[in-house]
Amino acid sequence: MSNRLKTSYAEKVVPKLTEQFSYKNIHEVPKVVKITVNRGLGEASQNAKALEASVNELAIITGQKPVVTRAKKAIAGFKIRQGMPVGVMVTLRADRMYNFLDRLMNLALPRIRDFRGISPKSFDGRGNYTLGLREQLIFPEIEYDSIDQIRGMDISIITTASTDEEGRALLKELGMPFRDN
Repeated sequence: MSNRLKTSYAEKVVPKLTEQFSYKNIHEVPKVVKITVNRGLGEASQNAKALEASVNELAIITGQKPVVTRAKKAIAGFKIRQGMPVGVMVTLRADRMYNFLDRLMNLALPRIRDFRGISPKSFDGRGNYTLGLREQLIFPEIEYDSIDQIRGMDISIITTASTDEEGRALLKELGMPFRDN
């Protein structure tokens, strides 16, 4: 499968960002390092089926088998013991990362109801971007009839950018649909 995003990064984004931020070296240009898709599952401790369904869904969406994250310590208030499953997580790099980002920007996000773009404010101060999705149905790979419950997920895009401004410019050039404030 050809990788549109990777090619467009090399051919269009690098020269544009080099010009915009006047980098001296090609290695200064920020790039996307990895994408983590994380889903917290409060009910997984009581419900093994929810855990299994989430693992399968994330595997379908990302094309990679997720890791089950477990509680580091017991929290009585949440009825959680140490070692209980509390979520699932996938870290995508290289080609899978670019494919996922491409599908996220061009297929999934536009399917959100009343979508006007994503907030340009969700940067962490170091050029990384995190966005929360309310439902998994926006991904075309998920069939409505096959899911037991609507669950959201958090998607973090980790870049080598040193500032939010650089990170924002990188994602905007890659085609991220930011809302105009």
